[in-house]
Amino acid sequence: MLNIDVLTLFPEAFPGFLEHSIIGRAMAQGIVKIRLHNIRSFTHDKHHTVDDYPYGGGAGMVMKPEPIFEAVESIRAENAAAAFRLILLTPQGELLTQELAGKLAGNNNIILICGHYEGIDERVAEQLACDEISVGDYLLSGGESAAMVIIDCLVRLLPGAIGSDTSLAEESHVGNLLEYPQYTRPPEYRGSNVPDVLLSGDHKAVADWRRQQSILRTATRRPDLLRKAALTDAEKKLLKSQDLNNN
Repeated sequence: MLNIDVLTLFPEAFPGFLEHSIIGRAMAQGIVKIRLHNIRSFTHDKHHTVDDYPYGGGAGMVMKPEPIFEAVESIRAENAAAAFRLILLTPQGELLTQELAGKLAGNNNIILICGHYEGIDERVAEQLACDEISVGDYLLSGGESAAMVIIDCLVRLLPGAIGSDTSLAEESHVGNLLEYPQYTRPPEYRGSNVPDVLLSGDHKAVADWRRQQSILRTATRRPDLLRKAALTDAEKKLLKSQDLNNN
């Protein structure tokens, strides 16, 4: 079972997200355990102060190190023999990828630290965090939404969390390819038809078509991914014939 502890100033942001769909089922089945910890609970003043003005001046406030250190120490004390992987959610961190998610999902105990305001005192990153991770090159109001992205990404990789292992293997970004186009009933809608191959019943032809579509779609939309994908010589020729070869 994967244990995820989330340190946050806004635990009330999570319940709806955690109670439904794949994550809710995985928690009910004991595949993952997710606990929320309010950082304010680890303060010692009557106002539960978690931030202060930045040394050297500047706009905004900075999250104080003391309550974060004490929250982490409290979690570790509950299971002193366990190894914990700490992740600080920050726009300055390593970009989250499917490959990185796979590595993180191999851990048994993960602590996610959600930042807020203008950031977190640097000593948290220096002395506590094993990893600094960003979920994208854009700005968020806080680390809570980034934590949800990581939780969602990791839980989907846990055995038993997804109903079909085949479905997981075929999703976008697995193997550095985007997923092929998907269709369902009706076969014709407003003048647009489902490709004949998908109605043929020929499983090999369907598999070949989907693979080709994944490659062509990735070449068009995410050529950066395609450069890392393992392609056969025939698939490389396909790209050249479409004038989409970005290798």
